[in-house]
Amino acid sequence: MLLPFSPGSFQIRRAVLLALPCALLGHTAIAKEKVEGLVSLPSAALQVHINQVALERLGPKVAMVSAKGPAVSGRYRVLRDGQVQAEGPLTALPAFEAWTPGRKHFEVDFSQLTQAGRYQVDVWVGGRHARSAPVHVEDQALFRRTAAALLDYFKQSRHTDPGDRHRRVFETDRFVDVWGGWNDAGGDTGKYLSHLGYANHFNPQQAPLAAWVLAHSAHQSAGLYARAGLLRQAQDEAFWGADYLHRVLDPAGYFYTTVFDKWGAEGAERMVVGYEGEEGVYTSGYRSAYRAGGGMAIAALARAAMLARSSGRQGEYSAQTYLDDARRAFAHLQTDSRNYTADGQENLIDDYTALLAAVELQRATAEPEYLQAARERVAQMLKRQDGDGHFYSDAVGQRPYYHAVEAGLPVIGLSHYLAIETDPAQRAGASAAIAKALAAQQRLDQAVPNPYAYARQRFRQSAPGAEAGPVETGFFIPHRNETGYWWQGESARLASLSTAMVLGGRALAPLEQGSHSGGFGVTAAQARSAQAQLDWTLGRNPYGISMLYGFGALNPPAAPSAAGVMLRGGVSNGITGAPDSDAGTGIAFASGPTDNQWRWNEQWLPHTAWLLMAAVTMAQ
Repeated sequence: MLLPFSPGSFQIRRAVLLALPCALLGHTAIAKEKVEGLVSLPSAALQVHINQVALERLGPKVAMVSAKGPAVSGRYRVLRDGQVQAEGPLTALPAFEAWTPGRKHFEVDFSQLTQAGRYQVDVWVGGRHARSAPVHVEDQALFRRTAAALLDYFKQSRHTDPGDRHRRVFETDRFVDVWGGWNDAGGDTGKYLSHLGYANHFNPQQAPLAAWVLAHSAHQSAGLYARAGLLRQAQDEAFWGADYLHRVLDPAGYFYTTVFDKWGAEGAERMVVGYEGEEGVYTSGYRSAYRAGGGMAIAALARAAMLARSSGRQGEYSAQTYLDDARRAFAHLQTDSRNYTADGQENLIDDYTALLAAVELQRATAEPEYLQAARERVAQMLKRQDGDGHFYSDAVGQRPYYHAVEAGLPVIGLSHYLAIETDPAQRAGASAAIAKALAAQQRLDQAVPNPYAYARQRFRQSAPGAEAGPVETGFFIPHRNETGYWWQGESARLASLSTAMVLGGRALAPLEQGSHSGGFGVTAAQARSAQAQLDWTLGRNPYGISMLYGFGALNPPAAPSAAGVMLRGGVSNGITGAPDSDAGTGIAFASGPTDNQWRWNEQWLPHTAWLLMAAVTMAQ
């Protein structure tokens, strides 16, 4: 959970919020506060925005040019290590007024330049000149430049308070050992398999996702880590995550969803508990359904078992323990997961997390029951996909699936399923679903002028207990949604979609790197889409900010409401729609000092996990 209140003044802020009518909570409350610290978009007449960290030598390389005024043409040149490599006229893009009225947008595509080096882009428009920040271009660029720092972020985020050896379970006199794991965010020492379960369609995968990404990548891409001198560190962090998941697995077979203390509020007992809403009201919803982290925890434990067997290493517990845990939890959730949901109904998030659990168990055991379970989940997912390729959270034609953290997981789950499926008919169905989903995303992105190629989304505005509005499309998630208050920047979502575009594209039509490939072993259009999402996070955005702390020309400042904690290798939440927009239209980024700066600045575990997953996937 990202921190809505800094610990030192929780009670004061809570009193202020309670004095407002309920309808003012969430985005409207923020508008009433007149959010301080909103960062103005750069005002320079000519700007060049570029990924400031790393671009693949044989992949897409695009700079975005924003010019004030009536200019309709200009020129560029691309420098490598200070030497001119290419030059020519700027490519004008369709008019785009949504974020920067009165500005023209141009593109510089230098993908054809394939020599490694340090690149910059010079541009001239209307007599003005501007130069981009530098970017490193090489093979396996993102992984080589960032992997060490991303792994360090996890280690620096470890939670080691001995008090967690003995925490009470809500509404009981029972105490359990929930030691270990990771702090969830820069301003939050809580530990979460997931949160927002009360809203049913918003559960993000948190600690289990990180554990799975680490275990999967350390096992599947051991050679990549070894060549970088990072294999042992990746293994250690994967086992750290798996050991925590073992401790939070109850003897009954369910996982504890959260270890929580109302974000450090004075007098709040830290315990195993569920909670709801902006005030962190304690509830008995501490048993994880598939969608509340249970599915990803099973997948992480099964993969950790494979990693331990193949490497001859382990954490505090053995490969057999990890596998036994995964099998026991899967058997329990197959019958009881629905009972742990807020509405008693499974939805798409349950399907794709249970699918990944079944896939990893089948890989670890080769037992047919897990393949059958995976097939059943795929069948459910296909029922939730319409003819155009869009997924729905529940039934087709009702609530569109959108997710601020893991929008790529449906395609990622289906792509992993194809790796274990041998039946031609079953493979054909899953492949068709992937193809439709990727095509639908690309059509959605291209349906309006979109100079940064930001991944857009379909949604219905809603509020707790209120009837949902019509289906809309936009760049950012709506601020009026079923949680009543939660929205933030989408760095994790973008990296998940980047990963999905590459994995899904490879699953459909594997291509070798070369002139017929757009990079990463996928088509040119897929490669551009995948790279664009990471470019946004790494500096090719209207603010020119790299959300990866310690990398790029400009980083977010520490947010007081996030306890001022900024770790190298951590990724900030990122850019959102305007605070006073129900639909999340407009654009905003804030630096401080009010209570809501976590929405933009705070670093969060899933962001770094997804960026590492994208970096490893692209490097394979």
